[in-house]
Amino acid sequence: MDLTLIIVLVIALALFFDFTNGFHDTANAMATPIATGAMKPKVAVALAAVLNLIGAFLSTEVAKTISGGIIREGSGGVQITPELIFAGLVGAIVWNMVTWLFGLPSSSSHALFGGLIGAAIVGAGLGAVDFVVVLDKVILPALIAPVTAGVVAYSATKLAYWITRRYDGRPDGRGGFRYGQIFSSSLVALAHGTNDAQKTMGVITLTLIAAGLQTAGTGPELWVVVSCALAIAIGTYSGGWRIIRTLGRGLTEVKPAQGFAAETSTAATILASSHLGFALSTTQVASGSVIGSGLGRRGSSVRWGTAGRIAIGWLLTLPAAGIVGAVAALIAGLGPVGILIDTVLGVGVVTLIFWLSRRNQVHSDNAVEPAPVQGQSEVAASARAVRIKKVKPLKKERAHKESA
Repeated sequence: MDLTLIIVLVIALALFFDFTNGFHDTANAMATPIATGAMKPKVAVALAAVLNLIGAFLSTEVAKTISGGIIREGSGGVQITPELIFAGLVGAIVWNMVTWLFGLPSSSSHALFGGLIGAAIVGAGLGAVDFVVVLDKVILPALIAPVTAGVVAYSATKLAYWITRRYDGRPDGRGGFRYGQIFSSSLVALAHGTNDAQKTMGVITLTLIAAGLQTAGTGPELWVVVSCALAIAIGTYSGGWRIIRTLGRGLTEVKPAQGFAAETSTAATILASSHLGFALSTTQVASGSVIGSGLGRRGSSVRWGTAGRIAIGWLLTLPAAGIVGAVAALIAGLGPVGILIDTVLGVGVVTLIFWLSRRNQVHSDNAVEPAPVQGQSEVAASARAVRIKKVKPLKKERAHKESA
């Protein structure tokens, strides 16, 4: 197949992956403020889209990790061809769509890495993958970051309820955290754009380097940054309501104070990882933060069945996307006919998943139902968040009661 044509196909597929990344991961920033009523659903996703767009321009460290780290550079250049990158993207997109259908907040990042690694191993051998970088920049952060974010969110939730304990039982007070959630969720959306949009930038840059159109070791070109920023922003605006439902109500009943704590913890973790060049999963960090905040609010409960399903999705993502990427690479090895077969199969799977999703549609009106009202405010309902000692009545009050 003509080199120019395959490069165009890879870039188009990479931008479609970026789009799926956007709607797959909108929930990371906006599920909790939607669940608590801090923002209306459509306003939330619009704000997230704008901030994803801005965030994509803030850093390129993660893009460099992908374009010049995971896939080795040999004496003849990068040991992967545009055809193999195409196959890896097919694996990533298929897994993203499957997990979206089931409402699982799996990692788009790990789907991408898995697809690329599977395709690279089939097409160029084990030596094409730098497993030290994979361990250092992908696997270890995936294990550490959700736990870290969960512990921080747990501590922040405890602190928030301790500071505002005087409001327990009153019809006002912690609802003010809803205003704070506008800021904290915006910070998560900005961080998501900073970290996740770069992964597609890295893939396109890797393709250009592999084709000899860009010098090895250089970062993404401006047009790559702009196109990836737009793709993830458009995807984010489309909603991803199935996963918003899972994170907004599926893991725990989210109150404003704990939502604020979860979002702040998520943003801090992701921004730190972007600065260090870690290709972190925003989804895993956000899920860890939501679970940590649920454990931190006394009286709340974490739905461990849902958490278990999400954890299984995390474990399966890298190998599952890798297997699909490897199979796509084997087919791509047939030449132009193989690329055509991969394209037809990929389009067919995506179309089938969209058709299946229409049988049980989730949209902005039913993604997160309002929390049940039990005749008391959010503050009164969360009075068990901290222990409040009963104050004994004064002697005069006791005497007055006795005489009455």
